[in-house]
Amino acid sequence: MQKQSLKGALQALLFASGEPLSIDRIAQVLALSPQQAESLALEEQEAFNAQNEGIQILRLEDSFQMCSAPLYAEQVRNLLEIKHNAPLSQAALEVLAIVAYNQPVTKAFVEQIRGVDSSGVLNSLSQKALIEEQGRLELPGRPLLYGTTANFLRCMGISSLEELPSLRAETAPSKMEETPLQTETAS
Repeated sequence: MQKQSLKGALQALLFASGEPLSIDRIAQVLALSPQQAESLALEEQEAFNAQNEGIQILRLEDSFQMCSAPLYAEQVRNLLEIKHNAPLSQAALEVLAIVAYNQPVTKAFVEQIRGVDSSGVLNSLSQKALIEEQGRLELPGRPLLYGTTANFLRCMGISSLEELPSLRAETAPSKMEETPLQTETAS
């Protein structure tokens, strides 16, 4: 397949998928090696995002996805009749930060750091698809392990966890509260 045809095919795949599409799946469908698929996707992401204003291609770890640009989030929200963008509570931000920087973590680990029951907050973050269950710990009771999701990366506007701001050893918990977290998705 010619390079121009591959670019068009990649755009069609990303558009039709609606979900993040892994590099391996792109490679499989386009009959490319994973390295060729990643190179094509990165090249197309750069070119596509440079010439389009309303739609962009995002990289989310080892996947790519088409989505609306954050600049037009308000119009998209109006179209979809999303009434409000409820911000996360202070407790939810604390739990999300603990999970993001220490994942995978158990509920007990989160509660040990926070000093309070965090069941409701973990459930709320799971319902918002910002965290998810990632297995069980091999200890008595087999507690659930939690980690962040691709939706978390989208909301944060980052492509991988390595892009999170670093935590300095001298940072007090009150400093973590000052880290800006975006909870708005760009549908």
